[in-house]
Amino acid sequence: QVHLVESGGGLVQAGGSLRLSCAASGSISRVNVMGWYRQAPGKQRELVAQMTNGGSTNYAAFVKGRFTISRDNAKNTVFLQMNSLKPEDTAVYYCRTLSSGGLTWGQGTQVTVSS
Repeated sequence: QVHLVESGGGLVQAGGSLRLSCAASGSISRVNVMGWYRQAPGKQRELVAQMTNGGSTNYAAFVKGRFTISRDNAKNTVFLQMNSLKPEDTAVYYCRTLSSGGLTWGQGTQVTVSS
């Protein structure tokens, strides 16, 4: 069983920055993909960014140039540096991993950007 612990959400003014982190633990021999999704009220959950253990990245168009995903493979941890935040970035951000233990979602962390 895989367990994800997220941290780093909070309240920030527009133009500010936050850094999210997500650490995976449990019965994992290999974590292939780690990424972040978000879900705003009344909207579907959507991909923000993801990264393979080989370093390939995939970003949603709406965050390119503002958000950066990175990983510490030795610690099975993924980070999301979010800069130039906008009110429309307000959402619950979920970590997701695809590993030898299967597909796992974190509990989510709230990010609120005030105008």
